[in-house]
Amino acid sequence: MWKQFFSKLPRKSQKPNEDSPGNPNSYPNTQAPDRAGPISKRASAAIFPASVIAGIEPLVAFKDVPSSESMNLFISKLSLCCVVFDLTDPTKNVQETELKRATLLELLEFVSGNPPKFSEPAILASCKMCSINLFRVFPPNPRSRARSSSDNDNDDEPMFDPAWVHLQIVYDFLLKFAMSSAMESKIAKKYINHSFISRIIDLFDSGDPRERDCLKAILHRIYGKFMVHRPFIRKAIGHVFYKFVFETEKHNGIAELLEIFGSVIAGFSLPLKEEHKIFFWKALITLHKPKSLGVYFQQLSFCVTQFVEKEPKLASGVIMGLLKCWPITSSQKEVMFLGEIEEILEGISMSEFQKVMIPLFGRIKHCISSYNFQVAERALFLWNNDQIVNLISHNRQIILPIVFPALEINTQSHWNQAVLNLTLNVRKMLVEMDGALISTCVLSFREEQRKVDLAAEKREQIWERLENAARLQPIAENTGVLVTR
Repeated sequence: MWKQFFSKLPRKSQKPNEDSPGNPNSYPNTQAPDRAGPISKRASAAIFPASVIAGIEPLVAFKDVPSSESMNLFISKLSLCCVVFDLTDPTKNVQETELKRATLLELLEFVSGNPPKFSEPAILASCKMCSINLFRVFPPNPRSRARSSSDNDNDDEPMFDPAWVHLQIVYDFLLKFAMSSAMESKIAKKYINHSFISRIIDLFDSGDPRERDCLKAILHRIYGKFMVHRPFIRKAIGHVFYKFVFETEKHNGIAELLEIFGSVIAGFSLPLKEEHKIFFWKALITLHKPKSLGVYFQQLSFCVTQFVEKEPKLASGVIMGLLKCWPITSSQKEVMFLGEIEEILEGISMSEFQKVMIPLFGRIKHCISSYNFQVAERALFLWNNDQIVNLISHNRQIILPIVFPALEINTQSHWNQAVLNLTLNVRKMLVEMDGALISTCVLSFREEQRKVDLAAEKREQIWERLENAARLQPIAENTGVLVTR
């Protein structure tokens, strides 16, 4: 079997100069010997980079060759690792799989050390080896179909790829390769190009969280090292968000992509470019709409906060954007929105706050009187924040008349004792803030309640007159009969 496996390796060419690294998309049309037999069938997916240096035995250790030949051996080992095995059945290709794993570990150790400057053929071979092993179409998740009728997508179980025994080492290799000072970005950008980066971003939809963590580190390094690709990476991530929000609402890597973007925002120069503001409004704000918000809310909230810290004038627009897509029918999302509102209010200026305080506290009023105790509690907890209390105090003539009726209704009829206690504490705080204004609000609330009671009484009288009039009508065929209560 070993003899058959090694027969797949490239043999020494009579004309070494014919294997040139000119075209990164070209592959040699090398035929395996006839005696390869079953190994040839199992390794039919093997593709060898055009830059393989012939005549170098790939199983030789790096320490056993002179430094002048180390790069040739590096390329030869990369060629050996271009054979892809199906690892869904652990009993198949056991020896070949272990050989590939050992070779990948050698390559990782070589790149992690102090390698010589990578030649262009070495960079090409590295990118092709990573492409062949990593870039693939994910199989459909049968569990997602079983959950298609369910509204809760936050409990998805991760899918672990059986090929992770190889994928993990390839990812570690690519990360170390991208970080290595021996790789010149001017040369590497020809092979780590838009197509390569697009396929890296596509892999974020993997169901394996370990793979997404590796991809996160790799894409971040690529973004930092290749400045020429930065606009494209931001645009590609934006397209993933748009497709998720407006088309599918299904993607496994939104949280990881947002985490990358959170660190990218910190490097934006001021004033913010129009491109960044468009991304902020069209991508980040709209990402609050999907029902699976809880999966990536922490990372999204961090990105929004980063933008507001960069450009404080965005604060009022963020609040209005959240109010526009407020989740009235989802108490869980309401609690998240209230938490994000609190973070924004902690750093908002007085002028920006005054632009949104009326619609904002109109929504908070409804949250205070919500029958869901978690929503009501979270809204009342806003008064534990000194910065928010300060904003309310400076604008109490407008804010207190808006929220006071909700507090009074809670004290009279809310079913939850914890909400009732919090309401009494907030009411006491407001009385201490401006007792005269609260007295006015109490009188106004009682007057409104009297009007509501009078309207209800009038409605009852009208219905009673209608019922009495209906009783006096004779019952004929095909005539509706009034049933009294």
